[in-house]
Amino acid sequence: MIRVLLADDQALVRGALAAVLRLEADLDVVAEVGTGTEVLAAARRTAPDIALLDVQMPGRDGLSVAADLRRAVPGCRTVICTTFSRPGYLARAMAAGAAGYVVKDSPPEQLVDAIRRVHAGLRFVDPALAAEALAAGASPLTGREADVLRAAAEGGTVADIAGALRLSRGTVRNHLSSAIGKTQARTRAEAARIAEASGWL
Repeated sequence: MIRVLLADDQALVRGALAAVLRLEADLDVVAEVGTGTEVLAAARRTAPDIALLDVQMPGRDGLSVAADLRRAVPGCRTVICTTFSRPGYLARAMAAGAAGYVVKDSPPEQLVDAIRRVHAGLRFVDPALAAEALAAGASPLTGREADVLRAAAEGGTVADIAGALRLSRGTVRNHLSSAIGKTQARTRAEAARIAEASGWL
């Protein structure tokens, strides 16, 4: 049996995914959680083979949880299952240690196939998203530029961002200027929107 942990903040979606997986003779849903902060404790308690994680969840996002799971529960492999068909999210998921990436509008058979492949030690990426990711290339933003844009997206002033990230105001302005140029935006708010839509934040 392949032991699966489900993490999705939408109860209806989580329940539907669990019902689909329980129809398979070789899959056993051993835990269901609704926030990112619950995943590690549930994984330690139930020792799943696969963690099926949404990207955006309350508390902690699925990408940061995937990185923690790789360290804390090394026997558990991660499959991201999300509505976000964005190359940037795919790249971040793979960098965090996820072995699979499935978009929620995929057929149920594709999700089941992804779980089985990842459990077998392979990787699985939604084929259409994989092609899009190859065409799009990597994020043009540095890690610090992405941090500054995330903070800018919350509406803070340069002084607020500098304080939150422990940077000088001049450094924040330089990172914002660079990020605006790389995203071909006119303002920092537009740059943050473009970066978010591309999955770079």
